[in-house]
Parts: sequence; structure tokens; C-alpha cells
Amino acid sequence: MQKTLVLGVIGADVHAVGNQILNFAFTEAGFKVVNLGVMVSQEEFIEAAIESAADAIVVSSLYGHGELDCQGLRDKCDEAGLKGILLYVGGNIVVGKQPFEEVEKRFLAMGFDRVFGPGTTPEAGIEALQQDLAARD
Repeated sequence: MQKTLVLGVIGADVHAVGNQILNFAFTEAGFKVVNLGVMVSQEEFIEAAIESAADAIVVSSLYGHGELDCQGLRDKCDEAGLKGILLYVGGNIVVGKQPFEEVEKRFLAMGFDRVFGPGTTPEAGIEALQQDLAARD
């Protein structure tokens, strides 16, 4: 059964290139991708996930404000009936150079299932999605 992902760039971020690369890579890997593009609000991610019966939400951010933009997303998903949906985040998700281990801990504490730092290959995300989704079947 084909798995559905909601993909987008959160907040006021307009970085579209990485979004297009991920869209292509996830589609080529066999996922159905609902690509919301750039400048996506938390509510838009949630609405699209509900409408498409998505298996995962993949949030990207490159302008450094992902930590602020992502706060509360897990709680909003839970409240909207998406309890337990896979939540991934990746990119340049914090301001400045910070140890990735610390950044990852903060995003995991916010309810994200996986956190990917700058320069992560699409293949790493695909592999993680395949593992995490297979574990739920």
C-alpha cells in the first residue's frame, strides 16, 4: 500500500529548492507526496494530513527559525485527531551553529519522531520513513 506524506516548508521560509528535491526523491521512492510548497502554516500541514489521510508530515526549514515555527505542532496534530502521525523535521532548523545533538533533543522533546540536520541526503529521510512506516504496519 502506497504511503502518503505531507511535505512543506514551514513558516515564513521561501526556500523552494530543497522542497522540490525532497518532493522528487520521495515520489521516486514510491511515496504519494502532497507537496504544500513554501510558507506553510502548522494548520495547513494538519489540514492536508487530514484530507489526504497522510501517514507522515515532513517539515523542512532553511531560514533558521524552524524551532519557533514548529513549537506546538505535535499538540495541534493530536488535537486534530492525528495522534501518533509521524512527524519529521529537517534542514537548517535553528539560528546559528549549535551542536546537532542538542538541537535534535529539543525537537524530539517537541514531539518530532526524527530530526535531520543540514546536509542530510534525501535517501536518509527515505530510509527512515520506510523503517518507521513498516514498524507501524
